[in-house]
Amino acid sequence: MAFQTYSLFILSVIMISFGHVENRLNLLQLQNDIDKLKADFNSSHSDVADGGPIFTERLSSWTERNEKRIILSQIISMYLKMLENTDRSKAHVRNIAEELHTLKESLSDGSKKMEDLKDLTKLQMSDLKIQRKAVNELFSVLQKLGDPSGSHKRKRRQFQRLCKC
Repeated sequence: MAFQTYSLFILSVIMISFGHVENRLNLLQLQNDIDKLKADFNSSHSDVADGGPIFTERLSSWTERNEKRIILSQIISMYLKMLENTDRSKAHVRNIAEELHTLKESLSDGSKKMEDLKDLTKLQMSDLKIQRKAVNELFSVLQKLGDPSGSHKRKRRQFQRLCKC
């Protein structure tokens, strides 16, 4: 229950952060709907503050726009999952869910990237076939890490000048 009630506050923070990106959101109506949802969940209960924030601290470490799209797409998915178990006959619940679906669609590239990360964690790196494939791709992966503008080479030259080896 604490997850659900505190999450509603965080949802309003996320929606406001999308305000300048996603013009279709009616933030005033959405805030009113979120206030009603807070009342539904009794989010003023004292246990809401236990354990600190659920999402906002995680958001602070994701600084680049594309990075934020990844984490926000996952957070939006969690809110949608939470709302699946909520009374959809209430207009404010439907409105919030619709706005979240709209946001989710605009973050589809973030969702795909999140799935890629999940898939990577499932790879069985002890499997010999996967190891062979990984070794074949190693040089290509390392090339992609290099900066195409040549700044990587410049940094290395600067280091060599500084180093009195």
